[in-house]
Amino acid sequence: MEGLFITLEGPEGAGKSTQIELLNSYLTKKGYQVVQTREPGGTTVGDRIREILLDNNLNNLEPKTELLLYCASRAQHILEVIKPALLEGKIVLCDRFSDATLAYQGYGRKIDIELIQQINRLSTAGLKPDLTFILDIDSEEGLHRAKGLDKDGFELGIGDRIENEKLEFHKRVRSGYLDLAKMEDRFEVIDANHSVDDIFKVLVQKLEERLVENEDSK
Repeated sequence: MEGLFITLEGPEGAGKSTQIELLNSYLTKKGYQVVQTREPGGTTVGDRIREILLDNNLNNLEPKTELLLYCASRAQHILEVIKPALLEGKIVLCDRFSDATLAYQGYGRKIDIELIQQINRLSTAGLKPDLTFILDIDSEEGLHRAKGLDKDGFELGIGDRIENEKLEFHKRVRSGYLDLAKMEDRFEVIDANHSVDDIFKVLVQKLEERLVENEDSK
């Protein structure tokens, strides 16, 4: 594969969706062919699975069922979107990927990490991102942003099934991401407590460094 696979990860409310849009625009203006996508979703099958996973009415969803649904969506996503784009030499920007499964279902749901890694290997066929940005934010602040709470904690909007999990769940997820970041060089942890513009500047700096490395390796 000659393309570049970049993922954005992080707890709820870290601002991934905003930053991935900005990165897409930045790279496109520089002349790169970019495919922007997300998980769960990215395909017709994946979007149907996404509806199930985020449905607030499905509070009794078994954690292992949740795990398998995420990985099923991912397998289809790689087949239809990610792998073809990489083979065409494009840059793929993905909002969440397999690291999210380790953080949310492993650390958050407390499912055995080795089991998740095995299922991840099956669903991804060994595909890993070239670069992963983890946007890190305090769990309480992130939930305030994600669920649309005001400064006193009153709801301005309604969160999805994952956002509505207890604070301790989200703290475990954040801890999981920070643990993962220590395991491989592809991770870059970005402080997401700053302004959108400041975060974007740091992302661009790190991205440009990786683009230079990618060009030099060809």
